[in-house]
Amino acid sequence: MKRDFSRLFRPKSVAVIGGGAWCRAVTEQLLKADFGGEIWPIHPSHDKICGLKAYPTALDLPEPPDAVFIGINRDATIGVVERLARMGAGGAVCFASGFSETEDGHDANARLLKAAGDMPILGPNCYGMINALDGVSLWPDQHGCLPVEHGVAILTQSSNIAINLTMQQRGLPIAYVVTCGNQAQLSEAQIADALLDDPRVTAIGLHIEGFSDLPAWQALARKAHAKNIPLVALKVGKSVEAQNATISHTASLAGSDAGANALLDHLGIARVDSLPTLIETLKILHISGPLPSGRIASISCSGGEASLIADMAHGTSLSFPPLTDTQSKGLSSALGPKVALANPLDYHTYIWRDTEAMTRAFSAMIESHLAITFLIVDFPRSDICDPSDWECVIQAALSTRRATRGTVAMVATLPELLPEDVARRLMEGGVIPLNGLAEALAATEAAQVRSPHDADLIVPSNVEVAETLSEANAKQALALAGVTVPSLRTGDIEKLASHADETTGLYVLKSVGIAHKSETGGVALSLTDGDAVRSAGAKMASETFILEEMITAAVAEILIGVVKDPAHGFIMTIGAGGVFTELLKDSASILLPTTRSNLKQTLNRLKVVRILDGYRNQPAGNIDALLDACEAIQAYVLANLPTIEEVEVNPLIITQTRAVAVDALIRKRHD
Repeated sequence: MKRDFSRLFRPKSVAVIGGGAWCRAVTEQLLKADFGGEIWPIHPSHDKICGLKAYPTALDLPEPPDAVFIGINRDATIGVVERLARMGAGGAVCFASGFSETEDGHDANARLLKAAGDMPILGPNCYGMINALDGVSLWPDQHGCLPVEHGVAILTQSSNIAINLTMQQRGLPIAYVVTCGNQAQLSEAQIADALLDDPRVTAIGLHIEGFSDLPAWQALARKAHAKNIPLVALKVGKSVEAQNATISHTASLAGSDAGANALLDHLGIARVDSLPTLIETLKILHISGPLPSGRIASISCSGGEASLIADMAHGTSLSFPPLTDTQSKGLSSALGPKVALANPLDYHTYIWRDTEAMTRAFSAMIESHLAITFLIVDFPRSDICDPSDWECVIQAALSTRRATRGTVAMVATLPELLPEDVARRLMEGGVIPLNGLAEALAATEAAQVRSPHDADLIVPSNVEVAETLSEANAKQALALAGVTVPSLRTGDIEKLASHADETTGLYVLKSVGIAHKSETGGVALSLTDGDAVRSAGAKMASETFILEEMITAAVAEILIGVVKDPAHGFIMTIGAGGVFTELLKDSASILLPTTRSNLKQTLNRLKVVRILDGYRNQPAGNIDALLDACEAIQAYVLANLPTIEEVEVNPLIITQTRAVAVDALIRKRHD
């Protein structure tokens, strides 16, 4: 259902229902912000609240309010919501708790939804929203938002985290803050989708505890991409849905967090791991939009800082391209012969206080192949020091931005060494202030351009009770989908030994019905005749066996697995396989359906890919055959969506010519 959020988020009239301290705070914040619309307190026994006329009920208001803060108890809230919806109010914030977050609140949740009808509601159990663009808030507490003409929107599922983010002193212009609470009616994705319609919003930051509506998230990602409004998420919390399938390696590798990563990657939403990094990423996106690459430059007046940033960027996706001839000539002209030119650059202090020379030096570093240029500057404490000597570098940074129109960031090595007033000046001049070197690097990685995948998300059902197919049946099913498997036969030991007596070959004998056979003595390799098969079978606690051809000349062993995670979708995990699965923990996950190109990108994130490429002049593995296997497993999963719970091939042996699934597991429900 498409709802109109415009009156709720950009109201001309606000009603506040309730007389407690929380409701008084809502009215006080509206007055403090000089809200230009009508403020209508509602209380049955108060004539005035905060000096404003109070009305006995919503029905006594001059007209239906655009937005309402409801600060009364749970059961009374439901009745008020119903009356507001009938009278044509624009939307409401439900502050009360005791709904779906409690054992006895689910019925109340259902009644609240019925009462609201088409009227949008935030919550319940949430603080509400702040619109710093229009000076309006439905917010029962103090906050740190300042008036802005344009800025970022921040959505959280935690009201306390939202308050803390408004109190940031890092110069980030915040346009909207919205708390989502229980999301009884509106998911976080739907709320963010509505904020995309305000052209003053430059980027959206999301604090996410869980994905409750996958189609809404996909719609949000696609709309944001079309509008060129980047999204960045801090995903916390772990679901338990994906932990049911404990029989396989895949289930432990592709847990809920891997599923969240795969989903966000599919949606083209950057993921960060801390609130400071979220803020710094939003600053970059607000000023420059998504960065085209991870190629960066750094300028500092200290060799220590140049070395520090180089070391801290090691192991990330960021790189420092060597200086071009044009850069070298410009820097040499600005800095003179005493400075050794490099990227990262230590320009010493020869030109400090010479704003014009500093501008020439900074400008010389900026070229179109760079995504962003860092100016590393730490300011002294203003309470015991005089920071006036740093005015030259502020002016040089602003002049550089004006002269080059390049993406320029001023970065403090420690977050507290970039004052808020300086950060605001820089932001107004188009220079990105970044508080903390670690945060700046993490934010730069997160701010790189991303696009949502074209494939529609698959919304899986809840995890069902499933049976595990025998290895032989699993291989047969995958072979029909195009996966290469060894030739094999099953039976008792004498039957299989007789076959080995009659047919020359190199065989593997496996016991049937035992998971992780290699760890329990259920596998015997390199068997050449019937007697070897009989001897190996006598050592295994099994009545039925598999005898199959032994695959030799392996370049690498790979795991390919798919698990159904109701929270995120069907997740394919690719990683180092065989005995190295747990030892190396080298894996990456991707959401299905996907493309061969995306599968290859996922494969390239693994360390084991170096072996497949022919590490140190060793034979290379057939990567095309590996990708063929991934696509064939995906095809099997997509053809069996209603019943499939899990598929795993481990190991898939990669040789120079082919990729062979020598062990397979399938868990599915009956058709």
